[in-house]
Amino acid sequence: MKWSEVLPGKPYPLGATYQGNGVNFAVFSEHARKMEVCLFDSRDPSRELGRYSLPEHNQHVWHGFIPELQTGTLYGLRAHGPYEPRRGLRFNPHKLLVDPYARALHGQVDFSAPVYAYLPGDPEQDLGFDIRDSATGMPKAVVLTDDFDWEGDRPPAVPWHRTLLYEAHVKGLTRLHPSVPEHLRGTYAGLAHPAIIDHLQQLGVTAVELLPVHAHVDEPFLVNKGFTNYWGYSTLNYFAPDARFSASGSRGGQVAEFKSMVKALHRAGIEVILDVVYNHTGEGNHLGPTLSFKGLDNSAYYRLSDKEPRYYQDFTGTGNSWNATHPYALKLVMDSLRYWVREMHVDGFRFDLATTLGRDRTGYDTRAAFFQMVHQDPVLSRVKLIAEPWDVGDFGYQVGNFPVIWSEWNGKYRDTIRRYWRGDERQAAEIGCRLTGSSDLFALGGRKPTASINFITAHDGFTLHDLVTYEQKHNEANLEDNRDGGNDNHSWNCGVEGETRDPAVNALREQQKRNFLATLFLSQGVPMLVAGDEMGRTQRGNNNAYCQDNPLSWVEWRLTEPQRKLLDFTRRMSRLRREQPVLSKRRFFRGATLFDSELKDLAWFRPDGQEMKKEDWEKPFARSVCFLLGGDAIATPDDSGQRIVGDTILVLMNAHHEPITFHLPAIEWGADWEEVVDTSQSRVSLHPHTPAGGTLVVAGRSLRVLRRAAVD
Repeated sequence: MKWSEVLPGKPYPLGATYQGNGVNFAVFSEHARKMEVCLFDSRDPSRELGRYSLPEHNQHVWHGFIPELQTGTLYGLRAHGPYEPRRGLRFNPHKLLVDPYARALHGQVDFSAPVYAYLPGDPEQDLGFDIRDSATGMPKAVVLTDDFDWEGDRPPAVPWHRTLLYEAHVKGLTRLHPSVPEHLRGTYAGLAHPAIIDHLQQLGVTAVELLPVHAHVDEPFLVNKGFTNYWGYSTLNYFAPDARFSASGSRGGQVAEFKSMVKALHRAGIEVILDVVYNHTGEGNHLGPTLSFKGLDNSAYYRLSDKEPRYYQDFTGTGNSWNATHPYALKLVMDSLRYWVREMHVDGFRFDLATTLGRDRTGYDTRAAFFQMVHQDPVLSRVKLIAEPWDVGDFGYQVGNFPVIWSEWNGKYRDTIRRYWRGDERQAAEIGCRLTGSSDLFALGGRKPTASINFITAHDGFTLHDLVTYEQKHNEANLEDNRDGGNDNHSWNCGVEGETRDPAVNALREQQKRNFLATLFLSQGVPMLVAGDEMGRTQRGNNNAYCQDNPLSWVEWRLTEPQRKLLDFTRRMSRLRREQPVLSKRRFFRGATLFDSELKDLAWFRPDGQEMKKEDWEKPFARSVCFLLGGDAIATPDDSGQRIVGDTILVLMNAHHEPITFHLPAIEWGADWEEVVDTSQSRVSLHPHTPAGGTLVVAGRSLRVLRRAAVD
């Protein structure tokens, strides 16, 4: 098929835009000398039909309009310019490039094709130049139009203090679910299946936080071992949903299917948050492939060494770092984020290695351009923003140091809770901060307890079951000689490494799981569960299962009796949190009475029933603490301006290996207390009464939750 001469077109919007009578193409490249659009046969995507030079170059944007071109067209780009790696320039027109603004990609990168700008094995390495065409090994962009019927979809807009996050992998969550039809398992449609939504609702989940869904590449070293990049932290394109999770094909069906998933989750009151990887891409270091950004304008999209631009600055441990200081690289990030909110209706983002995006030319800065652009943006400033507040560069650990509209994965919370229940010494003062919202990290910056995303586990590391089953990582399945993955997991195997039939050890492990889950739901801040932890999923000690796209990583839905009990316990703890407003406060505690409250909003007690003093927090062996949350001392009103009053809660925590007798606070702190949780048992809502000033034995390594009994 022949198309007429390319018309000038327009420089915006970037990407391929169908206009009814043809397609406008606009591509940024500051240093290219020529830009071509290559069209491919829809029946045989390896066959190139023609190349069309974009005739106009305006504000570093190459653009042109091809009349009569239709939606569904497959295309790629070729950028002409100097190939001078020592200057940071890597143009090679023999390499087909993915349009950074493509809305859908058909096909995957084939690393057996010549997708490197140089010839691998060349003594000069990347200084060499390869003239072989890479088109047969490259995915093709698809021209799309937006004609999806959202049927009046509206975001659930769940307040932060009512949020329960559920971190999940699209494929891993549904691949083994018996109620999801086989052809939908592992897909966006599978995640939207009523069986999955019902499970989420019973857990009280308000937001699914999906591991990366942007189109990504599988690194050659993984492919050579028969693996894939299962987690997906190797982005190829920031607009296209990965077609590997699609039951509707890869010619645009993946986009509609993703939207249908969002619409179904929204109808169930569940938000969708994306884990996004704008800190680096899948093109690797100077020896990596030329797939998109590297070939379009390497020095604009990546942070290069000031002294030797041939090489990349690497704050991410992946070989490259995104250049968030360049206007067009930053614009792409902002355009992508807005696209996912406006067009795909997602409700927020979790930013992988977010510290990298806050690095200017001198180091990390809370007033970096990226943060300022997000802060003033009328779309992005209103969605949920979560930072993974670290990277691997100098001064990369920035927990508590993100701007005011951000929440953060609280790594200090994770480590403290793990160390406490392991029985480590000198944890009392630290756990006091973490249980109450980490005011030491967030209050001075003008933020509230909801800035703290509390988690015990995440996709990266041990599962909850493995946290109490293994002290050492067991990553042999990754074929990296067990060298990958973190070594300091703050875990405890309860006396035996790995699985055992010893009933006493297994009982203790189940109790420790309940301790962790109960602590998570009793803590101020925003709790995050990892898919499968509520049912005791195991990865057999693998704490870095990034390449394991198999049952090791997938959620198993066939449950043993202990797993069913754990699931029931998790549901009940989630319900307790929803029912008790004192567990999800919007302001930090003051340790004082408020309004006409009978009790302080927060008080801490020793096991002897006396309020804790400064020296008590500093005792190395203080593993047993008790805290009271005043249900009538909640400072913030509800949405209608009415005072919020809930139950007064008393939590008794004993991380010591032996039972501890707690003297309950004296009569001025309450009348009778009724028990609602005892983690030494798997039940919730026990309800036996204990009088104020009485005693209660808390089993070793367990906690008990009491509620102030109503006065007749």
